[in-house]
Amino acid sequence: MSDSLNILEIEGLCKTYESGHRAIDGLTLRVPRGSIFGFLGLNGAGKTSTIRIVAGLSQRDAGTIHLFGADFDSLDSFHKTRIGFVLDEPLYFDWMTAAAYLEFVGVMYGLAPDDVRLRTQELLDFFDLREMSEEIIANYSTGMKKKVSLAAAIIHKPELIILDEPLEGIDALAANAIKESLTYMASKGATVFITSHVLDTIERLCTDLAIIHQGKTILQCRTSDIRSLAKRELMQTTYASLEELFVDLLSGHSPKQKLSWI
Repeated sequence: MSDSLNILEIEGLCKTYESGHRAIDGLTLRVPRGSIFGFLGLNGAGKTSTIRIVAGLSQRDAGTIHLFGADFDSLDSFHKTRIGFVLDEPLYFDWMTAAAYLEFVGVMYGLAPDDVRLRTQELLDFFDLREMSEEIIANYSTGMKKKVSLAAAIIHKPELIILDEPLEGIDALAANAIKESLTYMASKGATVFITSHVLDTIERLCTDLAIIHQGKTILQCRTSDIRSLAKRELMQTTYASLEELFVDLLSGHSPKQKLSWI
């Protein structure tokens, strides 16, 4: 597998929880280096489970993961230093100020003291956190907390940034600031892997995307191809938007029973 083409490659990934729920069922994925990659699916499709395995927070049952061109080991701290995460439930010490927290994260990543101080101050300005930088994170709005999480995820200049619903529950201005930040980071060579239920945002932001359902990949393509993508080779169905394609692909997988009382 080529390190130069794909920064992350997943083949036949499987995960079943103790409850018996099979969250991931033979997932295959290719994330091109330098892309902004949208990872889409209904609630429960296996997106977060996949991310938690790549983050080293959960073990896979089967399948292979190649990261930066090498076999991935969830205990490999070297690979983890090359990744930045914002998980679905961000973890931080909310009794700390944003400035103190970013400095703490920088030290944990082994950055030199001067680099920690410089990057902390630049990130506070970049994410418009300066005004509240000495206020404890517990008092921040949801959007500001998301910004702190993203700042902490990139302070060590990761090659791969993985974001699980970073735009959920925040206002339009905060969402726009985060989208601009992601585009900027990708332009500087980072690869961004993002999940979101806001399909219009994914279509506008991402260069590549994959749609999964019940733990399997059912589509992967360049975002620019979705408008002319045929659902099957023998069908001439075309789509005006990612949302239209998404609904069409998954509607047959998730049939709805009519309500008996309506």
